[in-house]
Amino acid sequence: MNRPAAFAAVLAAGAALASPVVAAPALLAHQAPLALDPAATAWVLTSTALVLMMTLPGLALFYGGMVRKKNIISVLAQSTGAFALVTVLWFVAGYSLSFGRGPAPVDGLIGGLQAAFLNGVTAQTAHKLLPGLPELLFIAFQMTFAIITPALIAGAFAERMKFSASLLFFALWHLVVYAPICHQVWGGGYLGSLGVLDFAGGAVVHVNAGVAGLVCALVLGPRHGFGRDNMAPANLVYSAIGTGLLLVGWLGFNAGSAGAADALAATAAFNTILAAGAAALGWMTLEWFDRKRPTLLGLLSGVVGGLVAITPGAGFVDPKGAFFIGLIAGPACYAGAVWLKHALKYDDTLDAFGVHGIGGIAGALLTGLFATTSVNALAEGAAVWKQAVGLLGAVAWSAVGTFVVLMICKFTTGLRVAKDEEVEGLDYTQHGEAIH
Repeated sequence: MNRPAAFAAVLAAGAALASPVVAAPALLAHQAPLALDPAATAWVLTSTALVLMMTLPGLALFYGGMVRKKNIISVLAQSTGAFALVTVLWFVAGYSLSFGRGPAPVDGLIGGLQAAFLNGVTAQTAHKLLPGLPELLFIAFQMTFAIITPALIAGAFAERMKFSASLLFFALWHLVVYAPICHQVWGGGYLGSLGVLDFAGGAVVHVNAGVAGLVCALVLGPRHGFGRDNMAPANLVYSAIGTGLLLVGWLGFNAGSAGAADALAATAAFNTILAAGAAALGWMTLEWFDRKRPTLLGLLSGVVGGLVAITPGAGFVDPKGAFFIGLIAGPACYAGAVWLKHALKYDDTLDAFGVHGIGGIAGALLTGLFATTSVNALAEGAAVWKQAVGLLGAVAWSAVGTFVVLMICKFTTGLRVAKDEEVEGLDYTQHGEAIH
């Protein structure tokens, strides 16, 4: 073989060997090559399904049973709308903004768009945080958190916001508020770098949604007849079923955040159940003393308040810590949902702030108190002051961002339905449907 021919043969062979590398997308900054952990993958797949169930039908039924009969369908429609919108937005930009790397000046606040439309994500890439899981599974699991968060806010403006406004609000809020706070805590941003502990979404999900709910309630104002008309829940059986679904789904929410089927996941699961029970007892006891009788709605609210409060610390505290977090959170959420709301006279329809805001704040602060390295080495250096700083950052971003989003909605779609439409009920006036 002459020298030119030999040289050409070598080049051809080299090109053949290099072609798979050239054809494959380069790993992004947040990615690692996949080293599959089958047990962890199976558990997080299961957890993803459990957390998705929390929105549909869990939260939809929990909220649906607490509104008046004429508004049940509208609440279910808002939960479904949040699911549909956020699913698509997470694929388009939400995931990248949450877990990508932003330009140096703003990376502490929000990620970049390198992975928009899941660019560069394949079946063989993993997230560096959890290299044993396919990145697509990590994306799906985190997407379920992104879905339920705006749906929680709907509890604050139920029975009076236009459906069109709620959809625009969900979309803008996901990009302007949720994705940045998620990045700041979990995506390499400044709150995570500070050492703020948030195992499964105390600040990212619950404080974020609770504060947003309070801003929504204040901006929209009370429902017509608030404080005068009978606004009792339509069907607490729906709410009880929804609470049960939320309780089971929360095991995926908290124990799934361990990212593996291991002792940490087991600890998080037990802590979740224990805190929910302790909080229900705490709420019931205070309500019994305050109102002379316990209610089913109070027990259900206490369960959810305990679940909220243990979320930031589920994988950082031991069962004794979980017990005290739940026991404290139940009365704290009762005080927020009943005493504070009545004292300030704002209309947070389904107590999004009272349960998720107050419960999330209490749980985050108590995580700093009870976190122990005997459960999780990442608890090293935990402190209440760090948790407080993280809460201040999350509260400020959520409050300002939510207000801006509401103003955009106000001057585009408008926020509230007309008075006669509200009186008739949103089921028929917004959706042309009704429960007979």
